[in-house]
Amino acid sequence: SSETFWTTTGMFPQEFIIGFPKCVKITKVAIQCYLVRTLRIERSISKDPVGFEQCIEKDLQHTEGQLQMEEFPLPDFQATYLRFIIKSAFDHFVSVHRVMAEGT
Repeated sequence: SSETFWTTTGMFPQEFIIGFPKCVKITKVAIQCYLVRTLRIERSISKDPVGFEQCIEKDLQHTEGQLQMEEFPLPDFQATYLRFIIKSAFDHFVSVHRVMAEGT
């Protein structure tokens, strides 16, 4: 829902994990967030959310008063779980409004 969001508790790093019913092929991940400075995305292909490996780490551009919208193309990428780690922020609190994964 575009009317809901996840917010941090004020210290960094903060993280959340998204799980899929089985290992899937992902071609692109997109995120809409606010005040995130450094974001890392990790993946796990295990049955349980363990054994994560880093895929992407990026410093996002500060967009005053509007959501940050970032897309990450991921060719030949498989995952059962995605872990999003917000390593740093432009403020004490940040929010994540939407995460989208495209693939099969």
